Amino acid sequence: MSDGESSLGERLNAMLAQAGLAPLNAVKAGRFESYISLFVRWNARINLTSVRDEDGILSRHFVESIACARALPTAISTLLDFGSGGGFPGIPIAVCRPEIEVTLAESQGKKAAFLQEAVRVLGISANVHAQRAELLVTRFDCVTLRAVDKMAKAVEAAARLVAPGGWLALMTTRVNLGGLQAAAGSVFSWAGVVPLPGGEERVLALGERAVNSPA
Repeated sequence: MSDGESSLGERLNAMLAQAGLAPLNAVKAGRFESYISLFVRWNARINLTSVRDEDGILSRHFVESIACARALPTAISTLLDFGSGGGFPGIPIAVCRPEIEVTLAESQGKKAAFLQEAVRVLGISANVHAQRAELLVTRFDCVTLRAVDKMAKAVEAAARLVAPGGWLALMTTRVNLGGLQAAAGSVFSWAGVVPLPGGEERVLALGERAVNSPA
């Protein structure tokens, strides 16, 4: 690494500033440094992402996930990251919003092992569900999805895990948003989308489940 491992947090903060986002404090920046370092090492072995360069990983995955964490509604105490993969956006949410109890659902064994190690190394209070998220029976205040295989089908399953009055948070593109909102069903009402850093096409859409919606 040309800039040295100790500067990872500084580089991340510089990218946040460039995106118009507030910097991380020293404690959170330190946790993200550990996360980035661990992610890069594991990515070389188990392909957590096709993005290989460090700055690309920072801008594509970390900055976007931090932006999501900060945009989520305040009245959330439990959150499911559906198909967490390398931990995005679930781990950044756990770091940035420690008041939220985060569950990372990932059915692929190697990726679930990475998530377990990341939770241990970072010292965050997140749970890893190393099976398909659809098998969960718990309802959550918020369910997030980002870059999940067969996204529309996953949204349909994730919608059932949102508690009445809770939120479905979709990180997607403008062109795909309408189809995903339709997959979630009519029990969700959608506010305006939040643009995500890294391009005009990337957005966060928040759907609120009706309080009186059936199970």
